[in-house]
This record gives sequence, C-alpha cells and structure tokens, in this order.
Amino acid sequence: MVDLKVDIGKLILKNPVITASGTFGYGQEYEDFIDLSRLGGIVVKGVTGKARQGHPYPRMAETPSGMLNAVGLQNKGIDYFIENIYPEIVKYDTEIIVNVNGASIEEYCEVALKVDKLDKIKAIELNISCPNVKEGGIIFGTHCPSAMAVTRAVREVYSKTLMVKLSPNVTDIVEFAQAIESSGADSVSLVNTFVGMAIDAKTRKPLLSTVTGGLSGPAIKPIALRMVWQVSKAVKIPVIGMGGIMNAMDAIEFILAGASAIQVGTANFINPAITIEILEGITKYLKENGYNSFRELIGTLEC
Repeated sequence: MVDLKVDIGKLILKNPVITASGTFGYGQEYEDFIDLSRLGGIVVKGVTGKARQGHPYPRMAETPSGMLNAVGLQNKGIDYFIENIYPEIVKYDTEIIVNVNGASIEEYCEVALKVDKLDKIKAIELNISCPNVKEGGIIFGTHCPSAMAVTRAVREVYSKTLMVKLSPNVTDIVEFAQAIESSGADSVSLVNTFVGMAIDAKTRKPLLSTVTGGLSGPAIKPIALRMVWQVSKAVKIPVIGMGGIMNAMDAIEFILAGASAIQVGTANFINPAITIEILEGITKYLKENGYNSFRELIGTLEC
C-alpha cells in the first residue's frame, strides 16, 4: 500500500485531497454521492462573526473554461455554525477545516477564538483573499501590511493549525507568502479566485449583480500552477495548491510544482464524485511510478 499521509503543520491528513471552501457546503450536501470519510479534509463554506445575506442575484455566471461567482460569503454566522452545523459534521472521519472570514481584524479574531474551542476541529483557513467582499477580504488580501496584521492577530488567539488563503490579485504573491509565513502561519493555500467579469451583449448589462466576481475553473490553472511553484520555492511552510483542478493529473501537476496537498473546487459542481476520482488517480500514479509514499512526490518537478 502507498502511504498517502501528509503533515500540514500539526494537522495530519490521511491523504492530500481536500475540498475547497464555498464549493462543498458543509459536506452534508455531498453525502449521497461519496463517502466523505475517504477525503483528506473538508474546508467548509466561509464563516463570519454575524450572519451575512450575501450579494443579490444573479451571483453566478458560466464563462469559457470557468465560472464567475459573487456569492458574498452568505452564511448564518459562527454561533449558528457551532450550535447547528458542528455537531452534525464531526461524525465524518476526515479533518474539518473552518474557513474564517471577517470585515475587521476583531471579527477574524472573534471567529478564530470560537473555533479554537471546538475540540474536533484542528485547523482553520484564514480567508484574507475573497475578491467578492469589499470590506475585509479583498482589503487584507491585497495589502501586505494588513495581511500580516490580521495573521499575527489571529495567531495570538488561535492555538491550532493556521492556514492562510492567498489572493492571486497581487503583483508579487511570493512577497505575501513570505510575509504570512513570518507572521505565524503554519501553511498557505493558493490561489483564491481571480477578479473577472462577464457581459450580456444583448442586454448590454453585466451578468453579475456586483458587475465583477471571482473567476475559477480550468481557465485559471496555468497561472495558479505558476504561483504555487513560485511560492513553494520561497517558503518553508507547506503549500496547499488549488485553481482549476479538474482531474487527477491536474492535481499531480500541482504536487510536482511543490504543493503538499490540493483543494478541489469548481469541479465539484460538475461531478460530485470528482474528489474520490482524483484520490484514486493519485494513488494509481504513485503505484505505477514506484512511489512508496505520497510525500516522495512533492516538489519533484525537474526544470
């Protein structure tokens, strides 16, 4: 048997396949399609301090080789999550990672502190890079001093594995990754969506109520792959790669580029069982190429 385990800080994943926040709900929505306990981890949809209604409809649009979304972090808040969602999802034999959001450093810390007290959740993904939220996400994610400040503040109140999700909408993502590492993060996940837009030429109106939104899917993969490769060479903490992963070979490319694990997002909308297919594909690749451990494959790109 191939050893698929990988360490992300103090977090030990049974395998490197994780679902991306915002594309997999709380996991419950996929129970009828796959055995969730086979996954390395589930990053639940974004949680904020108070309930958020999100943006008006329409807030999703299909584009060539991808999709735009402007959901706007719709959720019922951290207290609702703790009281109603947490008891239901900890039954899964996989690592649950909470995607933490806020409009201020204080809100980020409030949510992180409450999650820290949940015994069965061992990690958070600090989302400082949501391009659909003007206050909070996009501000922290594209201003390096702000990104460092929120990471340091959360590090002070959160004792478990701290993953920080980076925005690709910056001039130098390596600079941000190194800054986040120096601020106490245990790992970085990248990339979040790119800012994009779509127009209906017949009505002469944008397809999203917010005009712009976050672009994901196969269209962004080459850029995301390049960024993961650059960051993995520049930091010592684990890198979680994502961005247009649609199959096992896509995932393996990110791992060769230096990702210690991968997140699957948009592909879940197309094929609800894609995460398991990717896991099986990675396992097959390792066996066929003579690897005894998944960790032997990480960052072995020859160039």
